[in-house]
Amino acid sequence: MKLRLLAAALAAAGAFAAPAQAQTEIQWWHSMGGALGDRVNGLAEKFNASQKEYKVVATYKGQYPVSMTAAIAAFRAGNPPHILQVFEVGTATMMAAKGAIVPVATVMKNAKEPFDPKAYLPTVSGYYTDLKGNMLSLPFNSSTALFYINKDAFKKAGLEPVAPKTWKEVVATAEKLKAAGIDCPYTTAWPSWVHIENFSAWHNVPIGTKQNGMGGVDTKFTIDSPLHVRHVAMLGDMAKKGLFVYAGRTNQGDAKFSSGECAMFTGSASAQAGIKKAGKIDWSPHFLPYHDDVKGAPQNSIIGGASLWVMAAKGRKPDEYKGVAKFLSFLSQPEIQMEWHTGTGYVPITLAAYELTRKSGYYDKEPGAALTVQQLTNKAPTANSKGLRFGNFVQGREVIEEEMEAVFAGTKDAKTAMADAVRRGNDILRKFQAANK
Repeated sequence: MKLRLLAAALAAAGAFAAPAQAQTEIQWWHSMGGALGDRVNGLAEKFNASQKEYKVVATYKGQYPVSMTAAIAAFRAGNPPHILQVFEVGTATMMAAKGAIVPVATVMKNAKEPFDPKAYLPTVSGYYTDLKGNMLSLPFNSSTALFYINKDAFKKAGLEPVAPKTWKEVVATAEKLKAAGIDCPYTTAWPSWVHIENFSAWHNVPIGTKQNGMGGVDTKFTIDSPLHVRHVAMLGDMAKKGLFVYAGRTNQGDAKFSSGECAMFTGSASAQAGIKKAGKIDWSPHFLPYHDDVKGAPQNSIIGGASLWVMAAKGRKPDEYKGVAKFLSFLSQPEIQMEWHTGTGYVPITLAAYELTRKSGYYDKEPGAALTVQQLTNKAPTANSKGLRFGNFVQGREVIEEEMEAVFAGTKDAKTAMADAVRRGNDILRKFQAANK
């Protein structure tokens, strides 16, 4: 009898007990696989362990164009992720996606989360800020293009492991490496980003009108200039002679370098994570080469990588946006940014994170790690080197790369290819402009 009374009392107490509060899930779609994907998952886990209200679920959705297409389809279906990682060339497209995004500045303000755009590196935050000064997305895996050398390959060829500084020196070094039996003297990742977009900023020449699209939507490409033609022609000549081995349109060049196959390489600063993980070569990163007869060169490089966009959805609760704001604040913490920067090679997006890393002595032990910030801030940005913002640039970049590939394959001369890239690219821009009047 007493046991039955006790059981009844316990049941009654349970009936009046407050139910456990369920965590609010924040869906984060990203495009980072391999070692970088592991680190993204680690960030989500660390945030989840730091508090109990929210749970960030990080999901790999394929490479950038695939994940962006999937997110737009999900928005139309009414169930987009809360956070979407979008590469920098998708910025104009996301800005034009009316109703699909909530500006980061608005999300942080509504959540009463501390947020100071001036805390971020100007060359980084400016890329994702509109003409009114509102930050639209949060810089995340910001990178820039760097030049790498395989010291082992240089030594094998009897060369001092010193990186060439100019493109003339790159060609001369490639010839010596080839003569010494190195089958892949030079390769690159992201050919348009490195050899058109960053190349243009580095040499202070425009890639398009209206400040490379930063000053307005009605812009046109100008990548058929004598300097652009000359540079692409040089790469085509190198390919013909076996001095340049083309790897592909995305980051395929990373593996060619990290495996030891290629002696010189241009690619993202983030390639360092994979190179370190492979652990097969003695290597070093450096500033991009430049043409030393171009007045004012080198200028400053521009960022690549991606930012985090907050997506809108009907019926989405304020608490969900509050969780997003909390997570974005977490990602911006100097300690978190320093961990991300030192572990991946990406740029520390805040000035405080850069200073914290410097004071830690990391740059004394890894002198190449500070190169990204140093190259981005090599000189004060000009209208030609602040960044770029072209509509449907995902397709525009594909056109540029297709024309460059024709030069590398020897089926087109550089002048014809770059003229065709401008013509075809401007057709894409016109369609975007017509759709967003």
